[in-house]
Amino acid sequence: MAAILGGLVVAIQFIPTDRTNPPVTSEIHASPAVAAVLRRSCYDCHSNETRWPWYSHVAPISFVVSRDVHQARHHLNFSTWGEYDPIRQAKAVREIWKQVSSGEMPMSIYLPFHRDARLSEPAKAALEAWANSVAAANPGLPEDPADHEHER
Repeated sequence: MAAILGGLVVAIQFIPTDRTNPPVTSEIHASPAVAAVLRRSCYDCHSNETRWPWYSHVAPISFVVSRDVHQARHHLNFSTWGEYDPIRQAKAVREIWKQVSSGEMPMSIYLPFHRDARLSEPAKAALEAWANSVAAANPGLPEDPADHEHER
């Protein structure tokens, strides 16, 4: 049984996973402080500049890492930020702050292997100020109904 399991572990190493980094078509325009936080804490999953760590080459973990990165890029990709219209950008900034302030991002499963991605209080403050400035610059932005769910 151990030989079969060992053979299976070796065999799955040959199943390819997509660890490509497509070209960066645009960059997000934010203050240097915010850009640094995003690069350090978000870009590995939410950009086309992913640093693929050693474990992303070892199946079955490679399957999970590849899937997570591709889903994250589909949801929000800083490398294609310029392709988003201004309303989508503003909504994305609001969602970024919502995820950060609730502790959902960066994901807890990501942090043990990427300690530098942890958000310090000054980093959170920079993101909050950015989100507030984007909200102030977009006063007509439709509210997210989820922001008021707790009031029901």
